[in-house]
Parts: sequence; structure tokens; C-alpha cells
Amino acid sequence: MSELLEKFSAIKHLPIFPLPLVMVPGELVPLHIFEERYRKMLRDVEAEDGFFGLSYFEPSDSLTEAPPTGSVGCIAELRESELMPDGRSNILTLGIVRYRLVDLVDAGEPYLVGDLEFFEDEPESEAEVEPISDEVFALFERMAKAAFKLSGGRGEAPEILRTSPEALSFLITAALNFENEKKYDLLKMTSTIDRLGALKEVLTRAVTPMEESADIHTVSHTNGHSKKNLDL
Repeated sequence: MSELLEKFSAIKHLPIFPLPLVMVPGELVPLHIFEERYRKMLRDVEAEDGFFGLSYFEPSDSLTEAPPTGSVGCIAELRESELMPDGRSNILTLGIVRYRLVDLVDAGEPYLVGDLEFFEDEPESEAEVEPISDEVFALFERMAKAAFKLSGGRGEAPEILRTSPEALSFLITAALNFENEKKYDLLKMTSTIDRLGALKEVLTRAVTPMEESADIHTVSHTNGHSKKNLDL
């Protein structure tokens, strides 16, 4: 058991915030709290350990007002909270660890409370995971540099810090603009290799066109002069 899972092993029940968005570990997500029941949830979370569950849930796709048992979510840690004069709040949260919703429990609260099972990716051979992690990191670096050029950035692109393969897979998942369904599929995976493989396919298709667009953008902002010949 990792230190992170051990930290959460003593936690059994947490508030659940169902939203039509997907959060992954390591992702910063700003939220706006306005419903009274979730204002109460926020007050309770602030008074406790600062954690609550964020579950992907589309109300229009369900006859209930709650995510189904067995669904996967991500624990959100409250990092910043700004209370507005009318009682609404703007908060900043950080994704920490994934969970499966075992069941909903009656805690006498106006918001949902879940019985949660926390999990991480299954152990995999370093000899298998490191090569694909290296490939995906290199592709992501290329895309980040192209995005920096497209944004009109000057100087060198910011350095992307290398992290563990699982954390890297979620960093890239958070950075790419996936639709909820695709992002949720990546969240549910318990194989780092499989997640990196899926991301490699996306990055491989996207990176060359993005680099070409970045080169064209650079030329268009240097009076058309470039040392590189563009095949247009």
C-alpha cells in the first residue's frame, strides 16, 4: 500500500459533490458553490480535514440525483476558499486520489455522503512502463513547446518536471482538453501502461500538426522570414 492510500485508509465516509466534470489526481479545479446544501457541505469540509469526493455525474442522463454505486471519482482537497457577501463561495481544489463509490450512506445531511474505496493503479513492471512513459513524456514536451510558440511566448518554454509514470499520465490527462466521457475512461483505468498507451495515440496524432501550426505562426510574426522551409 502506498503512503497516499495508507493516509486515506482510516477514512470511510466523505461528502460527495456530483458535477458534470471529471477531476483527476494532481489537477487543480476551481469551483463555484451556490446551492445551500453545498454551502453546508463546504462549511463542514472546512471544519474537518478539507476533503470531499468529486463524482462525475450528468443529471440529464439519470433518473436519480446521485452517481451510481461502483462509479469512480476523485478526492478533492480544498486549497483556497473565498466567501462572497451573498453566501456563495469560489474555491480552488486539488485532485488527490481516486475512489469507487461503494454506496451512499444516510448521514442526516442535505448533501450526499459516500462509503468510499480508494485505489491507485496496479503495480506494473518498471521495464515495461518506463519506455512508454519516456515516449509519452517526449511527445508531451513537443506539444507543450508548440503550444508555447502558438501563444506568442518569448524565450524558452517553461520546463516540464518529470514525475512518476502514473502521475505523468494524469498530468497529461488534465492538460489535454478531453470530453468528459474520454477523461472518465482514463480516470477509471487501473493500468498506467494502458493509460499512457491511450495518451500516446492522442499525442502522436496531434503533435505534428500542432508543431506545423506553431511554425506557421512564428513565420507570420517575423515578416515571413524563417530558416525553416515549410511544406505548405
